[in-house]
Amino acid sequence: MIEVLVVDDDVRVAHVNAAYVEKVPGFHVAGEAHSAAEALTLLETLPRLDLVLLDHCLPDRTGLEVVREMRGRGHQTDVIMVTAARDVSTVQATMRQGALQYLVKPFAFAGLRAKLEAYAELRRTLDGGGEAEQAEVDRIFSIPSASASAEPALPKGHSPATAELVRQSLLNADGPLSAQELADRTGVSRQTAQRYLKLLERTGRATLTLKYGDAGRPEHLYVWAGRV
Repeated sequence: MIEVLVVDDDVRVAHVNAAYVEKVPGFHVAGEAHSAAEALTLLETLPRLDLVLLDHCLPDRTGLEVVREMRGRGHQTDVIMVTAARDVSTVQATMRQGALQYLVKPFAFAGLRAKLEAYAELRRTLDGGGEAEQAEVDRIFSIPSASASAEPALPKGHSPATAELVRQSLLNADGPLSAQELADRTGVSRQTAQRYLKLLERTGRATLTLKYGDAGRPEHLYVWAGRV
């Protein structure tokens, strides 16, 4: 088993990501942390840790600072950044600190699964030991950036900011939401809320349930897929 530490400042997001990890064969969640301090403590106390899924925006320090601290303490645990931070300087600095991959929020289970499977393949290759010819070296260095792990682009007319707003609203909701309830929470129109909810459902990020009343058409309710 590959032992994973999930780090995210949002408790619900951490739970969702942990549930995603547990669905991938060969991976086990060793712990969850919601701050840099908690993450660094678990790095010291967990008996074994192979991989950290690390958010960049933590309440006490950045994910990049956590990686620097890890390396300064001699921890060579592998890191996959899982964050909404998209600026090129952060991505570049994270790569230079040794993060193997960078997964941008919002993402579906398929996106994280592809990253984890690529990481597992990398470990299998490196654990084989021995010497490598150039072709083998090229293959090893290509594994972490496997193109299959990339998230599909949003369709034309959809805003990443609005998609993230809808995602956060679903994650923070106590239960399923209708398009009108989502519109009230986010400030977008009901039509816009419905359009994004249908997109999330089509891509597997949200799950649709039907609520039947006494008469008329059933109400469509949506919940983030990792929470059902």
